[in-house]
Amino acid sequence: MNNQPPAWGGLPRAYMTPGTSSFAQFLSGQAPDLLPGHHAAATAGLAEQVRHGTTIVAATYPGGVVMAGDRRATMGNVIAQRDIEKVFPADDYSCVAMAGAAGLGVEMIRLFQTELEHYEKIEGSTLSLDGKANRLAGLLRTNLSMAMQGLAVVPLFAGYDHYTEQGRIFSYDVTGGRYEEHAFYAVGSGSVFARGALKKLYRDDLAESDCVTATIQALYDAADDDSATGGPDLTRRIFPVVAVVTTDGYRRIPDADISEIADRIVSARMERPDGPAAPLT
Repeated sequence: MNNQPPAWGGLPRAYMTPGTSSFAQFLSGQAPDLLPGHHAAATAGLAEQVRHGTTIVAATYPGGVVMAGDRRATMGNVIAQRDIEKVFPADDYSCVAMAGAAGLGVEMIRLFQTELEHYEKIEGSTLSLDGKANRLAGLLRTNLSMAMQGLAVVPLFAGYDHYTEQGRIFSYDVTGGRYEEHAFYAVGSGSVFARGALKKLYRDDLAESDCVTATIQALYDAADDDSATGGPDLTRRIFPVVAVVTTDGYRRIPDADISEIADRIVSARMERPDGPAAPLT
């Protein structure tokens, strides 16, 4: 913290001076040690001692976008947590999820949520969906030094765009590169299997319930081939976190509804372990 004299109520003068609409930029000047990318240098082998979140999927449908994440966190070859949550609201009309170093990822998401809230309070309006996606890319760049040491965070961002009246999905790389994806996408260690499943199941005219089911099917297929991805845990009743964003805003699907879908999927897999087949034409 700087040594400027207090301006009012014991707060440093910088806190009472009009400035940038970016909370992250303000924080970098006043308390840079609180930013996710300003941690001490990682020691050799630290990445294997940190919990990592895995597979996240997202898919659009007419009227919105669905995002779903499995609940497993791993530490090397060990299951470190079975009920971690990786999907969060970014603001009222967008959601964000993370794969990679879990602690840094959650910290970055909280900073991103604060960044969007701070902008709205300072400017009196909300950022466009593209603007939100760009802000997340900027935050991701601050973690580049940690990513180069094995503590990477790879987010997936989605939301409802009131200008185009549709759901949109944005992916990122560890350098902060931002890429708009179309129809569906997945990140994390099981993403290649999840995307393969969605290629088979996705249609442009899916209803919301069918889109939710398709994302859970994709996570099931990811868990079937990737040991770091957790499938539905029927004994502990732990199921994926699934969120929907529409013109009405962010909504998390209740666990009771997800458990019903998961039970149907698991029951069907007893008859067909590879899941539903797509038509050839």
